[in-house]
Amino acid sequence: MDAADSHREIDAIWRIESARIVAGLARIVRDIGVAQDLAQDALVAALQQWPEEGIPDKPGAWLMAAAKHRALDWLRRDKLIGRKHEELGREIAREQSTAGTDMEAAIDDPIGDDLLRLVFVACHPVLSTEARVALTLRLLGGLTTAEIARAFLTSEPTIAQRIVRAKRTLAEARVPFEVPRGDELKARLSSVLDVIYLIFNEGYSATAGGDWMRPALCEEALRLGRILAELTPGEAEVHGLVALMEIQASRSRARVNAAGEPILLLDQNRAQWDHLLIRRGLAALARAEGLSATPGKFTLQAAIAACHARARTAAETDWARIAALYAMLARIMPSPIVELNRAVAVGMAAGPHAGLAIVDMLTAEGKLANYHLLPSVRGDLLVKVGRGSEARAEFERAASLTANERERKLLLDRAAACELQ
Repeated sequence: MDAADSHREIDAIWRIESARIVAGLARIVRDIGVAQDLAQDALVAALQQWPEEGIPDKPGAWLMAAAKHRALDWLRRDKLIGRKHEELGREIAREQSTAGTDMEAAIDDPIGDDLLRLVFVACHPVLSTEARVALTLRLLGGLTTAEIARAFLTSEPTIAQRIVRAKRTLAEARVPFEVPRGDELKARLSSVLDVIYLIFNEGYSATAGGDWMRPALCEEALRLGRILAELTPGEAEVHGLVALMEIQASRSRARVNAAGEPILLLDQNRAQWDHLLIRRGLAALARAEGLSATPGKFTLQAAIAACHARARTAAETDWARIAALYAMLARIMPSPIVELNRAVAVGMAAGPHAGLAIVDMLTAEGKLANYHLLPSVRGDLLVKVGRGSEARAEFERAASLTANERERKLLLDRAAACELQ
């Protein structure tokens, strides 16, 4: 394997392991910024050694051990030598004596989960909501500031500043590295759910790069959601979020073809949907609806996803119910993106002209001027009303706005198809 291939493989490993390593280090050093720096030091060591020595059998354990040694050095330099120093020394000695067998168990403890603790630390009320979400996406999702900026529909420098300030604020406030209890848990739960779903969404529809999906992010978000559901069994919206992610994840195999190109929902082979995940999702939705008579935003979105999951064919989809659910969602979570989704449902239930009327209002408002799905949806509706040349321009504009290479090709293909109509 040449150096370039080795570095690509290391980058892939880092994408998978970095969040666990940062979380494990944060438990030790009690400072997220320091933990991230130490994790990066371990990555540098891997980039120096692995191309020559070969990638170890357990790369995550290797990185964690290297990072913990650096944490010990940092504690020594900072003269924090007391009990924590001794505990860490004993932990490293045990890891060495067992030749790495126990290290992976320490990294991925399913009960005292370091990743879940890290989510709650990053979502501490001392931070603004925007900072909580941005920081957790950076630490747990391994997303770049550019990817996070697209998720927020804001600028990259703004996100970078939020992340830097958030880490500094947490360090100055000496926020404990723990899952909160009682009333404090409920107060921070909404932000945590938002973070987990944004991570899932980035995996489900990657904002940038050459892949339509990043399955590892979906899996990580689902894992965090399931753990959270076990920790908070009486919280309806936790089960609503899990239901939403389970049902959406069930379509993963059908969302791309053999070449990795995207397949839109109505064109998917529903036999490829994962019916175990659908059953799990529907069970979680029933649990959420049973816990609260007033559904929250995640429960409503799960109910929308369930309409698709229950339809044996695209033609059997209950678009009228979906449109009604989006209207309910818009009342509790006013958003131009929710309105855009409602426009799609209305266009399917009441005809393309009805959907186009909503989209044209959103276009006039200008709030989604740089959001690629607005011209994409408008293009689709224009095709249905026979305005092909206008539709082509909309698809081309949508292609110019997306940073995802697969999506750009799909949109340009749809633009070209307008010439044939």
